[in-house]
Amino acid sequence: MSQHQWNAVESYLAPLLAPHDDALDAALRASDAAGLPQIAVSPTEGKLLHLLAQTQGARRILELGTLGGYSTIWLGRALPADGRLISLEADTAHAEVARANLDRAGLSAVAEVRVGPALDSLAALAADGAEPFDLVFIDADKPNNPHYLEWALRLTRPGSLIICDNVVRDGKIADAAGAEPAIQGTRRCLEMMAEDPRLSATAIQTVGSKGYDGFALARVVA
Repeated sequence: MSQHQWNAVESYLAPLLAPHDDALDAALRASDAAGLPQIAVSPTEGKLLHLLAQTQGARRILELGTLGGYSTIWLGRALPADGRLISLEADTAHAEVARANLDRAGLSAVAEVRVGPALDSLAALAADGAEPFDLVFIDADKPNNPHYLEWALRLTRPGSLIICDNVVRDGKIADAAGAEPAIQGTRRCLEMMAEDPRLSATAIQTVGSKGYDGFALARVVA
């Protein structure tokens, strides 16, 4: 199959099952206008995050990597009125765009964007005695994926769900000799998911407008 065919299928599925609305469309436009990289999740992937959070019955969600807040909106909409979403973003300009997008989507009361290196923000959450999160979405700098997974385990509980995005990377993940830090970090993260008895995990390959990639799902079981 070609990229053209993948896009054609997505062009059919997205409007049918994950239609854009004013807030989501505005979030993408604002992100583009601010010059943010066009690496937000696709509409169907956003809807998947939304459904996973709903299926999880999530009341507390942690997101690593806010960008313009597109995925944050999908996740935030799955929360109950008294739910809480904390999204960690390293770039101040990205965070400003995301906050405006979340406010426009009516989610500023439940969603908070914290600015700074994610590892520092994660340590601060732990130091503050943060309640366990029901769902963690890891979509930040890939070399640090192993560290993010370690923190996710510290900040969750049995029954929580951890999602790690972009784990296939055009198939490069299969190359054990690949020297790219993003590949090595992601491979180690997947190996940790497989080795840790506290986790039950799998990974799925995806194709579409974002190319050939995939995500990993890990449930905290102990």
